[in-house]
Amino acid sequence: MSLQEKTSEPHFGIRIGAVSYLNTKPLIDGLESSLNNMDRLELDLPSHLADRLSNRSLDVALIPSIEFFQDEEYVIVSDACIACFGPVWSVKLLFRVPPREVKTIAFDEGSRTSAALSKILLYERFGIRPQPLPLPILSNPFEAEGDAILVIGDRAMKPKLDGFTEEWDLGDEWAESTGLPFVFAMWVSNRGRCPIELEVKLGLARDRGLAEASLLAEKYASDYGLTEEECFRYFRHYLRFVMGPLEQQGLELFYKKAVSLGLAPANRDISKFRMVTL
Repeated sequence: MSLQEKTSEPHFGIRIGAVSYLNTKPLIDGLESSLNNMDRLELDLPSHLADRLSNRSLDVALIPSIEFFQDEEYVIVSDACIACFGPVWSVKLLFRVPPREVKTIAFDEGSRTSAALSKILLYERFGIRPQPLPLPILSNPFEAEGDAILVIGDRAMKPKLDGFTEEWDLGDEWAESTGLPFVFAMWVSNRGRCPIELEVKLGLARDRGLAEASLLAEKYASDYGLTEEECFRYFRHYLRFVMGPLEQQGLELFYKKAVSLGLAPANRDISKFRMVTL
């Protein structure tokens, strides 16, 4: 079964959505081979995955944490996640002016969670709420207008810093501010749409991915302009893939801060954020 892109064809198995970013490789690289014949793994942008989970064209998806807050029917179905505790390396806020003077920010189209995190950090530190500017996913972020730009993925790992005066690694900024990890994405389903067998497979795929991190680095490093050592360090040093107690606390705190700025609905029961079955 080959990896599927999004499709409108009728399908009666479990439809699973994920992104093709480097940070997802330890979670999905070996997942497809464990799926049943009728199940399908589809790749899409993070924001599109959230929209498709909402309209029920996906049953399970690896969605940004800010999107998890938006629907009270969503449940976390695995302790496999994408998180960091300190620098994340692949999420950067670059400044052309001193941070307290920022009036406009260009937000990468695929960065809803990181955009919310940027807004929270700037408001809490400086009491500012800069105007957002669009930054299409395929455009050159370093040519975008704005006093600051948010860059994610491989483009953030080795940014072109000409014209920028300061750089924030958002994972590091969050950890210094809160003393907690930050959860960027997790496996989420509409209630009752994820069978127990798939929950188990999601965790096992993560375990295999971490055990084979050196092989994944060898396989994918050149695709993202990294050395194998850099790619391995990204998987094993910068990123965390287990939703443990500290990650859950970080997720709950992010929710509370997002609510305080009107970035998430205030009616979520945070006890449900801990509905991890593994």
